[in-house]
Amino acid sequence: MTPQPSPATGAAAVAAATPGASLDLATYLGVVQLHADYAAALDAGRWERWPDFFTEDGVYRLQPRENFERGFPLATLAFEGRGMLKDRVYGIRETLFHDPYYQRHVVGAPVLRRIDGGRIECEANYAVFRTKLSEPTMVFNVGRYLDTIVLTPQGLKFAARLCVYDSEMIPNSIIYPV
Repeated sequence: MTPQPSPATGAAAVAAATPGASLDLATYLGVVQLHADYAAALDAGRWERWPDFFTEDGVYRLQPRENFERGFPLATLAFEGRGMLKDRVYGIRETLFHDPYYQRHVVGAPVLRRIDGGRIECEANYAVFRTKLSEPTMVFNVGRYLDTIVLTPQGLKFAARLCVYDSEMIPNSIIYPV
C-alpha cells in the first residue's frame, strides 16, 4: 500500500486553500500582536484605546454560543462603528455605576481560517478572569473570538470582532469589553 501524503496544516494550508492568498510570518505575527495589544489595553483599563483597534465602520458583538450556533441575531452587546464604541467608553467612564473590577485576558494562538486579498478571517479562544478588590479571582467569560481583520494605513484593525461566549449563565452585567 502506498502511503498517502498528509494534508497541509497550519498557515500553509490556509494560504494554499485560499485563492490569491499571501501569508508570511510577518502577517501572522501582526495578527498575534493585534490580539496581544487588544488584551493588554483592556487589562490595563485603557478603554479610550479600545475603539482604535477597529476600522471606522468596525463591528463588535458579544453573543452567546447558543444564539450563534442557531443563527439567532440576539447579542448581549452589539456595536456598529467606532462612534458606538466611543459611546460605550464614555458610558464606562462617566455613566455606568458598578462595582469596579479588573480583567485579565488569556488569548490562545489565532487560527487563520481564510485570507482573501487584504482580509484575514481568524479564530482564537479566550478566557477572561475578573478580580474585585475584596473577592477572589473568578472565571468571568470564556469563548472564542471570530475576527475579520484588515490591513489599514495604521496597521491591522478589526473590521469585525464577534465574541462567542460558551456559558448561558453570565453575570448580571457586562460592563467592560471582552
